[in-house]
Amino acid sequence: MNKPVSPSALLSLRLPKADRSIETYRLAGSRTFPSKPEGPLNRIAFSAVHIVADPLAECDPWLNSKIDWDRTIAFREYIWDLGLGVAEAMDTAQRGMGMDWPTSLELIQRSVAASKARNNALLFSGAGTDQLAAEDAKSLDDVIRAYEEQIAAVEKAGGRIILMASRALAKIGRNAEDYAKVYDRILSQCSQPVIIHWLGDMFDPALANYWGTSNLDEAMDIAVSVINTNAAKVDGVKVSLLNKQREIDMRRRLDKNVKMYTGDDFNYGELIAGDEQGYSHALLGIFDAIAPAASYALSRLAAGDEAGYYEVLGPTVPLSRHIFQAPTRFYKTGVVFMAYLNGHQDHFVMVGGQESTRSTLHLAELFRLADKAGLLTNPEMATRRMKNILATRGIDA
Repeated sequence: MNKPVSPSALLSLRLPKADRSIETYRLAGSRTFPSKPEGPLNRIAFSAVHIVADPLAECDPWLNSKIDWDRTIAFREYIWDLGLGVAEAMDTAQRGMGMDWPTSLELIQRSVAASKARNNALLFSGAGTDQLAAEDAKSLDDVIRAYEEQIAAVEKAGGRIILMASRALAKIGRNAEDYAKVYDRILSQCSQPVIIHWLGDMFDPALANYWGTSNLDEAMDIAVSVINTNAAKVDGVKVSLLNKQREIDMRRRLDKNVKMYTGDDFNYGELIAGDEQGYSHALLGIFDAIAPAASYALSRLAAGDEAGYYEVLGPTVPLSRHIFQAPTRFYKTGVVFMAYLNGHQDHFVMVGGQESTRSTLHLAELFRLADKAGLLTNPEMATRRMKNILATRGIDA
């Protein structure tokens, strides 16, 4: 007896291939994930979330941007409904790539207000030094003052802190002593334990040589020393190096009260599942794009169904590796494109004109991989929207 064909399997469109040919692509059978987690989760899981641009605002997108606040906050509500936390105003929200500090602060204030209206809405927000241009930083005290200003503003709004890596500190910090001076001073002033974010230079080239060295072994030693020295002020550390073994090594060296939040968008499945010596929690940009699958997979893991966890999360990894392929800093385009395909916004416009950072071939392959992972929540709408994008790029789909 033949298995019934789902409606999405009857859909097709013409997609470009790398050899410049056009194939007729038929969608796979659709998959429905629960709209809320099936029971409590045994991992803390943050989605670093994107922002929704206002496509009708009068602005010059490369120079200034306008936000659709209603759609932006609605997306955070959607993430909370799935049982995930929100990591606000991070690099996924185009911090430093279209989002300046004043707009980021307004975003944080609005998100904090939305979270307070709910029960148990988990929200941490990025505090950095991006109001201080790296070329204007003349001393470590300049960096400290910039951090202090942002931390004070986030805490005044009622927010919890993710301490972001600083481009200014990367420019002028020379050694372990410089980084210890800045982090010791800043952490001592935070009213609640923070999450420290170590963002690799594949995400932001301006963060090369963070911790004062290009040697990752030495950088790891410095970071672990700073974190463990200030363990009482550190909730956890998010590592975004796209290197599974380095994260595991660091996880095993952290103070027992400091959590590891994986930022590895290539290997998150096995890092969250963990091993006999521990596991990572999650703070991931890809959880924006795969939120329903992530929520359901984590609920399976909490229920002791590791096979079910991998069965759901495994097919999302090729999509994530594609979205985060080099140049990795352009991953936000894929995240926002997924939000457009799935109806979380009605356009594919980004602040800073960032929708142009990925090619037509890249978006076509993203569509295929999202379909294979069962992540097109409304295949008919997603197909129609994909055809619209292709038409603007000269392809009759």
